[in-house]
Amino acid sequence: MNTHTTGPEAGTRHTGQPADRTPAPTVWPTLQAHDALGLIDFLVDKIGFHRTAVYTDGDRVAHAQLSWPEGGGVMLGSHKPDGEWSREPGTFGAYVVTADVDALYERVKAAGVTIQRGLADQDYGNRDFTVIDPEGNLWCFGVYRGEPTPG
Repeated sequence: MNTHTTGPEAGTRHTGQPADRTPAPTVWPTLQAHDALGLIDFLVDKIGFHRTAVYTDGDRVAHAQLSWPEGGGVMLGSHKPDGEWSREPGTFGAYVVTADVDALYERVKAAGVTIQRGLADQDYGNRDFTVIDPEGNLWCFGVYRGEPTPG
């Protein structure tokens, strides 16, 4: 298996980061892609995720971690139809929180990303938009951070 990472931590095993910079526990959705390397490039170059770690086996992605600059991220790999964690590519949907949804919208629009639903204010207080990636997955980006947790 080949290991590919970017940034000053290149070559660090597993997380792509030294132990003292490991992200706090959070939710990390996972998905598979027919063209995982192409999807990674799309999410990094056109949307703004950071390529934290990409582990390949030839032209297949065994595991990739893409971090969202504002926290969290996604994990993905090449489609394995018979794998125990297999889901059909193009059936994924995610909501991603961003502080400046207007700037992100303008950036992805200028990058030629397919907009499924344009930037709009929602009745529940969100301002968001939705795009479709090259695999057919839906990505909604907005400012709504969720309701406060009971405490």
